[in-house]
Amino acid sequence: MTAPHLRLEQIIDKLRQRAFRVTPQRLAVLKILAESRNHPTVEQIYAQVCQEFPTLSLATVYKTVALLKEMGELLELGQRDGSSRYDGNKPWPHPHVICTECRNIIDYDELPLGNLSRDVAAKTGYRVMNLQLDFFGVCPRCQSGK
Repeated sequence: MTAPHLRLEQIIDKLRQRAFRVTPQRLAVLKILAESRNHPTVEQIYAQVCQEFPTLSLATVYKTVALLKEMGELLELGQRDGSSRYDGNKPWPHPHVICTECRNIIDYDELPLGNLSRDVAAKTGYRVMNLQLDFFGVCPRCQSGK
């Protein structure tokens, strides 16, 4: 995991380079995304930020998430149920392990993916645009029934 305060600074710098304002509400959203290890949904981000900014609109969170995605500063993890979770700490393709019961998501950095896209492109003729590698199973906590 990238140090959250460094990741937050990177995102803020990129927003300012593109002349986007960093309002207190936007900063609160950015902090959650830079610090989170659980890959939150937009609704989870909204619920957290509303504790500090009760007048925040859900649309503000969606707009911030869309902007960060467009800038390449946020990785969207599409889920089987059609929802999305977000990784603002590591916005590049990397493997995840996902619990099919509680939906917990953890990063798994032990697989070297460096040349995988290039190898697949070379062998298939496809121009690989993105990569998503997820492992699905039941986490230790759900296995123990807690």
